[in-house]
Amino acid sequence: MKLSVDEFKRRFPHLAKEILEKESGNDIVLTIERGIPDPWRGYVPSVNDYIRRCNSIDEALEVIDYLEKRGEISKEEAEKLGKQLREKGLSSFGPHKSDNYYYKKALEYWRRLSRITSERLQQQS
Repeated sequence: MKLSVDEFKRRFPHLAKEILEKESGNDIVLTIERGIPDPWRGYVPSVNDYIRRCNSIDEALEVIDYLEKRGEISKEEAEKLGKQLREKGLSSFGPHKSDNYYYKKALEYWRRLSRITSERLQQQS
């Protein structure tokens, strides 16, 4: 958001007085830093996500039954997933998701974000 000095004074009189008394010149640059974003905010795991955390076919079948009983998947989908498990195995749903999977992925995201932010700040300098 870009504001003229007069508009800044009108909208934020006390802040303007505090800043303008200490600064000389007409240009004021304010940077608002937001907290670290959560890459998983609003994310809802799918049935595949749950299955990929299982250690056995029996465990995955229990997850499928549970999701069907809760109404999160249909009977037809449960049957299709069970058939896939029995015929093709756990690996057909993708690689196993280990403990702390989501934390590790978020950590990668935050590191990448930090690196990008640092590079941008260096370019501005």
